[in-house]
Amino acid sequence: MRSDQDKRIDAHVGRRLRRRRTLLGMSQTALGQAVGLTFQQIQKYERGTNRIGSGRLYQFAEVLDVPVQFFFDDMTPDVAGRPSDVGEAQVAGGEGDQMARRETLELVRSYYRISETGIRRKAREFVKLIAELAAGAEEEGE
Repeated sequence: MRSDQDKRIDAHVGRRLRRRRTLLGMSQTALGQAVGLTFQQIQKYERGTNRIGSGRLYQFAEVLDVPVQFFFDDMTPDVAGRPSDVGEAQVAGGEGDQMARRETLELVRSYYRISETGIRRKAREFVKLIAELAAGAEEEGE
């Protein structure tokens, strides 16, 4: 029987699985076919209903082109079972919510559709420059 903490961790890993799959524009069916599962099983993993074993997690990491650690990133202290002051800096910026937004997904998908690495690097530098200029303008306006 899974503990409440285990259930929270399984749900977190499932959300990260869904986020990466969605970010890549991959359907549950396509991911399931890549690892020999049905889309219903993928749904159960993404909801945290079923626990993902280590071998299966490794397969997902390979197919989704992420390190296994990706599935545990951005875990809040309450999910991880740590005291709330540990790892709080990681959560404080609210990055998790921003990564789930539609505009973020669209931007990242568009970025990865750029096949030329040099152009992709320039696009990344351009966006970073705009963000720095916007932050500077906000500071001046305060």
